[in-house]
Amino acid sequence: MRKKISLLFFLFISNLFFAQTETPQIKEIKDIIAKSGEHLSKLECDKSMLYAKTALEKAMIIDDPEQTARAYNLIGLNLEQYSDYKKAIFFYQKGLTYVDKTSNDFVKYAIHTNLANCYCFKKIEYKKGIYHYKQAINFVNLLKDDYAIMFANLNITSAYFAVEDFNNGIRYLKVAEKYIVKQNDLESKIMYNSLLGGYYANKNDFIKSEIYYKTALKFCNENTTEFLESNAAEVYDDIARMYAKKKDFSSAFEYMDKYNELKDKLYEEEHSQVEKQSGMVSVLNEYKKQINHVEFEKNQQLELINQNKKVTILLFVLSIILVLLLLSLYKNYLFFQKTNLFLSKTNKEIKIAKEKAEELLLLKSQFISTISHELRTPLYGVVGIIDIIKDENPKLAKSDYMKSLTFSANYLLSLVNDVLQLSKFESRVIKLEDNEFNIFDEINAIFSSSNMVYNQNNNKITFDIDPNIPDYLIGDNSRLAQILINLLDNSLKFTNEGEVTLTINLIDNENDYSYLKFEVKDTGIGIAAEDQKLIFDNFVQLKNKFTTYQGTGIGLSIVHYLIEMFESKIEIESELGKGSAFYFTIKFKNRCNNEQLSQNINSDSGVLDSINVLLIEDNKINQLVTQKTLNKLKCKVDIVESGNEALNLINNKPFDLIITDINLPDISGFEISKNIRELNIETPVFAITAYSYEEIKPQAIVSGIDYVFVKPFKIEVLSGKIREFVYKNNYN
Repeated sequence: MRKKISLLFFLFISNLFFAQTETPQIKEIKDIIAKSGEHLSKLECDKSMLYAKTALEKAMIIDDPEQTARAYNLIGLNLEQYSDYKKAIFFYQKGLTYVDKTSNDFVKYAIHTNLANCYCFKKIEYKKGIYHYKQAINFVNLLKDDYAIMFANLNITSAYFAVEDFNNGIRYLKVAEKYIVKQNDLESKIMYNSLLGGYYANKNDFIKSEIYYKTALKFCNENTTEFLESNAAEVYDDIARMYAKKKDFSSAFEYMDKYNELKDKLYEEEHSQVEKQSGMVSVLNEYKKQINHVEFEKNQQLELINQNKKVTILLFVLSIILVLLLLSLYKNYLFFQKTNLFLSKTNKEIKIAKEKAEELLLLKSQFISTISHELRTPLYGVVGIIDIIKDENPKLAKSDYMKSLTFSANYLLSLVNDVLQLSKFESRVIKLEDNEFNIFDEINAIFSSSNMVYNQNNNKITFDIDPNIPDYLIGDNSRLAQILINLLDNSLKFTNEGEVTLTINLIDNENDYSYLKFEVKDTGIGIAAEDQKLIFDNFVQLKNKFTTYQGTGIGLSIVHYLIEMFESKIEIESELGKGSAFYFTIKFKNRCNNEQLSQNINSDSGVLDSINVLLIEDNKINQLVTQKTLNKLKCKVDIVESGNEALNLINNKPFDLIITDINLPDISGFEISKNIRELNIETPVFAITAYSYEEIKPQAIVSGIDYVFVKPFKIEVLSGKIREFVYKNNYN
């Protein structure tokens, strides 16, 4: 079956190019190839081989890889007629080495197909055959020849079925199926039905298998040529095996007898071909010698060409040298041009470096903004939920655990803000807050939340607090705690099995201010005099040849900036091997009397009692925290999770105050406020965000937002701003 297909491939190639107008040499070679093909179609292999050899010699002389590949293909086809498949494979492979240098997809397809037929037809090596069938399919798909595509897919199906890989084979058979109907080719119908018979026999579906096998035999009997008899013999053998598998041995024997009878007839014909082959062995060997001689001569010619190339290159180099000698007359001019080019390039590089530096600064700013937002949002939930727990569980609020948790959350918030905005300290972007606190409670919270740190190096820590310090002070206790923790951690880290002391003394109390002096002293390794000016710089860590200390290197720089914000200055006394002492003085406001505070709180509660608030927030935790905070102020709260939903509600219901998050799933808080103002609604709008106020201030002003709260915020601040913006509208 595959012999006929190979011949058709070759004849097609010959006819395809025969009519084209070529140069005389190539046309002469193609005429010879066409004659070889004609003799091969008549099975006059002696004459066909002679013409193929002549075409090969001429193609090699003019170094035409396409005609060389065709000549090798013809020799392989002739050898197949003599059943010398191993020699045929040899010449097909020779042809492949040349066909890859051409752009003729059909020649590539033909040689790959013929080579695959040899491997599979005589069961030499199916794996290689399948590989070449796949290559052939790649090329025939480019040609869009339905007839060739059909047989390419039938061939690879047959190969896969032969190695019992039916899953891969059936895929290609389904591709061939649609072409078989259009082509109406007898051979393809026989092959298709025979393959399906084998497929269903493998699945033990003997009814379908028998139907397809008998359909194949029906097509075989439509013609009695030797070619179809060969197909019929294969079908007889396959159907006999199917009946044997089915255990229908009488039918199996019947078809096996038919197979043997037809096989004997075909054997006699094939035997005559073998006899012819025996007479061709010496001729083939002589052809191989002559072909090798032609290739040898070709290689010699190539070597001569390479030598000529070397001479040409040498002459070219000499010409370049002469040109360079002439160009040397313009040395001064070229030097001037080169200098200008260098300066221009340098300016461009400086400009690029400047742009990159500006880009990096922008990226740094964006990174700080993003990280600030991502950290402050969950911290808002943590701090808010702590306050909710304390409000709902008064007993739990007084426990040391809750005090430590509250302190740790506030400290973490301060630390996050400081680290992320370290670059903004010098511009005084960070502002101190006025909170009421008890200095003794702050020290207890510091000790409770950091007990493990203190025990790390087996140090003893001592707190010495002046009892004359007022019970309650007003100032930024979180910043103060951050200063003290950084100083204590620094001393504890550089002290091993020693003592660290925190001393706080009241040095003055006048004009509603208390002046406190703080000193942190340790018995650690000490700091050299030349290093004492460096320790407050950003990211500086002093090296010790015996010990490696962990840390970010920003603790003391944060201390330095924060103490300056308190309008004070830190001083240091230290000696190597004897320890260090840090001290500074800060003034705090004294708290007003309890009666006044109580009166303010009561008046606040009366103001906020009847306020209707619309909260626009999509984060469930933040909803809970903000709602609880507003409920604590006795506000009535409606909650929506999107901007569009909020705008619809505002049109249908009046509110005394609107509080919106900046980041919402549909439209931003800026857009919400802008839409409200365009509707001439004067309801105060507060925004809640995790971004720093400086970043969003321009947008907030343009969109008509009245006030921006940065997460997390104090309830006292919220209460004050509600009185400031809502009360003046509703009660004045």
